[in-house]
Amino acid sequence: MKLLKRFILMIQFLTAIPVPLNLDVNNEDFGKGLVFAPVVGMILGGILAFAYYVLGFAFPNYINGAAVVIIYIMLTGGLHLDGFGDTFDGLFSNRPKERKLEIMRDSRVGTNAVLAVYSILTIDILMLTAIGDNNALPVIILMPVAGRIGSLVSAGVSTYARSTEGLGKSFIDYCGLREILTGLLISVPLFWIAGGLKYLLLLPLPVISAIIIVKFFSRKIGGATGDILGAVCELNQTVFLIGAYLLAWGQDIICF
Repeated sequence: MKLLKRFILMIQFLTAIPVPLNLDVNNEDFGKGLVFAPVVGMILGGILAFAYYVLGFAFPNYINGAAVVIIYIMLTGGLHLDGFGDTFDGLFSNRPKERKLEIMRDSRVGTNAVLAVYSILTIDILMLTAIGDNNALPVIILMPVAGRIGSLVSAGVSTYARSTEGLGKSFIDYCGLREILTGLLISVPLFWIAGGLKYLLLLPLPVISAIIIVKFFSRKIGGATGDILGAVCELNQTVFLIGAYLLAWGQDIICF
């Protein structure tokens, strides 16, 4: 029952999919519930792949790539994009640590956030277009999975940066090595089902990229926050798209 509650909690928190249930949860449920984040990513990826497939009957893939990104934002409420923008506003403000943390909590959007969000969305759309129809469906399914592996891993290897409470603290304090390993074990069949051995070989990529990215960000403020976990999710998805494109490109070269 506890596992089901945490799974539903992750759907409610990580997506805009309406699940009208009032759950009795605590801080531990958020952190330990992250083991189900890859499954939530699979649900989102399945919806996106279906949308891409249906749109493919009427539109070319460069239109569909943009549509997938827009639908994805709607399905998540822009949760991780918001954290991504706040992270770039704060960490790259060239201010002292405490001021960086204040900027990250500020609801106003700065130039760094606008440029960062615009850049990453552009790259995502271009990569989805470049991958092409033959490889698009498994990549679209796995893209949100790779992103949420990033949030899981980055929470599990980090310490909380703020001296005050925040929702990110619940994820970081209660997610550890056990949760990372459990989440990755869950991710193995997800990658296999979506793309077979070819894409299963890409599973280490989001793990490695998440560790590198969160450690880079953490050095600037002495730890991680909820915004940083969101930023890692977004960057992990882009890294995965690049990896999937290179995999498809390499396969084409070998076949040629």
